[in-house]
Amino acid sequence: MAILITGGAGYIGTHAMVEFLNEGREVVCVDNFCNSNPVALERVKKITGKDFKHYNVDLLDKDALEKVFSKNEIDSCIHFAGLKAVGESCEMPLKYYHNNLTGTFNLCELLSKYRAKKIVFSSSATVYGKPKSVPITEDFPLSTTNPYGETKLMIERVLKDLYESDNEWSVSILRYFNPIGAHESGLIGEDPKGIPNNLLPYVAQVATGKHPYLRIFGNDYDTHDGTGVRDYIHVVDLAKAHLCAIKRAETRKGIEYFNIGTGKGYSVLDIVAAYEKATGATINYKIMERRLGDVGECYADPTKAYELLGWRAEKDIEDMCRDSFRWQSKNPDGYGE
Repeated sequence: MAILITGGAGYIGTHAMVEFLNEGREVVCVDNFCNSNPVALERVKKITGKDFKHYNVDLLDKDALEKVFSKNEIDSCIHFAGLKAVGESCEMPLKYYHNNLTGTFNLCELLSKYRAKKIVFSSSATVYGKPKSVPITEDFPLSTTNPYGETKLMIERVLKDLYESDNEWSVSILRYFNPIGAHESGLIGEDPKGIPNNLLPYVAQVATGKHPYLRIFGNDYDTHDGTGVRDYIHVVDLAKAHLCAIKRAETRKGIEYFNIGTGKGYSVLDIVAAYEKATGATINYKIMERRLGDVGECYADPTKAYELLGWRAEKDIEDMCRDSFRWQSKNPDGYGE
């Protein structure tokens, strides 16, 4: 039996594929490559020495997606696929609602039809909105500050209703904090299209001379240095959390929510300093106005994930910066065309 991985050619998806393949699991990847590159899948094969089936399929194309189900014995799913840029979601909300929600509806209908009722959903800390305090636990009130976050929260509610209507489902919702870093081989990493939306790819591209300076959005937040504070987690640690979640899903039914973070908050300037220390690079930066939808401080209490999944982050901020720099140095143009 195979695990369907949607968005498997993406940043987090590729790292998760490596962990599942190294564990000896059979995986089937679907990706429409709108924000990813087929080369990444070849790199996964190189790292693991293992082959797997993959399909160029958009979740909005239900007929094409069903062909994947009909050709493979799928019994569970890791659902990464979706548009994910906060700023872009504010500019194009309808695109985000249509893509992220409709794709998930199609996926869940087919998981139900083919009796593969185990899903691990890639959610986000954005569902906590502007938290009144930190660290954040899973029982905090939920709200959002941007359409991207709203799609994540709406999908969480859909999955909750799905389980309540059919108790045969096993649903694990992983609320990620801020994934950064890359595989230690330097073969796979984050390859954003155009100017990066996320901090570490931008820092890495400044370090390697691709951009002249880092844009820091806001230095007037109520934090220790005025810049935004986030919980940064190494993408390999994050990938391993999915393996722990699917193992739990295979032994029980229900719906559960988990924060996936380190429990430590770092500001943008903390990251800049850590990156310079880990790599010896100099990061020039300019302060810009705040971005619409951003919050000042956000970091996790990951205790529940440790107690129920047996998972905790193992890599520190220097590992994250060093691995990010190795990926960018080896792949200055990402995966290329």
